[in-house]
Amino acid sequence: MIAQTMVQPSSWVESGIQLQKVRDLHLFKFTDELQTHLEILLERQKADLLTPMETAELAGIAELDRIFTLINARIIAES
Repeated sequence: MIAQTMVQPSSWVESGIQLQKVRDLHLFKFTDELQTHLEILLERQKADLLTPMETAELAGIAELDRIFTLINARIIAES
């Protein structure tokens, strides 16, 4: 395992996460603002322009995305 510096994923829970109803299920989604920020960071990463802080932000948001993907998959599977 490689150690990686990241902004704590929990720092976006209050302002960057929403519940969205999809076919009678409530799933975790990023707000439009956080999704846009993620897309900007990914574009900057492709262009090799990320600052160390942006790299840490991207790592934290990516981890939160993986967590919500797993949670949403379980919600869907159990419905």
